[in-house]
Amino acid sequence: MTAPLVVFDLDGTLVDTAPDLIASLNHTIGTAGLEPVSYDDLTFLVGHGGQVMIQRAFELRGETLTDRDLPSYLKVFVDHYSAGMPGASLPYPGLVAALDRLDAAGFRLAVCTNKMEGLARRLIDGLQLTPRFSAITGGDTFSVRKPNAAHLLETIQLAGGVSDRSVMIGDSLNDILVARNAGVPSIGVPFGYSDVPVIQLEPNHIIESFDELRPELVEALIARSAAA
Repeated sequence: MTAPLVVFDLDGTLVDTAPDLIASLNHTIGTAGLEPVSYDDLTFLVGHGGQVMIQRAFELRGETLTDRDLPSYLKVFVDHYSAGMPGASLPYPGLVAALDRLDAAGFRLAVCTNKMEGLARRLIDGLQLTPRFSAITGGDTFSVRKPNAAHLLETIQLAGGVSDRSVMIGDSLNDILVARNAGVPSIGVPFGYSDVPVIQLEPNHIIESFDELRPELVEALIARSAAA
């Protein structure tokens, strides 16, 4: 039987990246003379990748960003964000111990994020987590991204897993939707950057912290999904 696979979102799920995302975004929009955004704005901005984050920041400030100008602002953001990586970003409490438990039980692990793959890999590598994951895919890895089911399904395939032995963990609507669209059970976390309480997203299960993420839980969710 194929080993169970646990697929994680990155920003707001595996790693608290808020301080560095905000710093780089404010640096970027500051070059256009816009007022900085705050942590309270983050749930509206994060989850679709850097390009959408910049576009939404301009919207928040009542400014229009043209398709012609967007690439130059994206480059400013990527350059600033990359230069300081991993910066103040840290894994959420209990994550490393949870990864240890899953690994000891023979589970595979993967990351499926809408962050650009190069940035995702650099962050994960900077936090010395890369060897733990069988696959790391970003919003530009394939021709589609979350919540399109293919993003998750292709990540599962790259990691050597199968969809009926996989679980998706995330903090936002895109994560819960991609799992639902792919026919994979989902675990929601409440400590990320969702703009609504995670319970309203209707994941199959919610954990309050990574202390609750255990092999038995993952196996139970997979079994429940198979029986449905």
